[in-house]
Amino acid sequence: MQRTVPRVSKILETSLYVDDLDRSRGFYERVFGFAGVFHDERMCAMEVPGEQVLLLFRHGMTHRPAPLADGTIPPHHGTGHLHLAFAIPFGELAAWEDHLCQAGIGVESRIVWPRGGTSLYFRDPDGHSIEVATPGLWANR
Repeated sequence: MQRTVPRVSKILETSLYVDDLDRSRGFYERVFGFAGVFHDERMCAMEVPGEQVLLLFRHGMTHRPAPLADGTIPPHHGTGHLHLAFAIPFGELAAWEDHLCQAGIGVESRIVWPRGGTSLYFRDPDGHSIEVATPGLWANR
């Protein structure tokens, strides 16, 4: 008998690991307009449109469990230059190219995908590969 997999609605939060929380928080505020909703010496949580959260963790602060009043967050960590993509409306591509240029952020790569979407790739202050992509990248988007 095959079991039915319970539904998943979306990715609620994702994380990047950074050297300087204030610098990274400033980058995501300035470039994306994300508002910080929590910040301490360990991490910063930023509100992303669509009821999503970007977590910025300071390198070395997540190797041990984080005890809370009602449970413990298990240890986790990521190393190297990670990748994160944000969906943008098709009609906003030119505005994003101009915005990145005005912010002094170089576009590392521009790809037009077979389904008609376009991606712009650039780097955040920690060297993570950040992408903004129009619809047409994936079959479901």
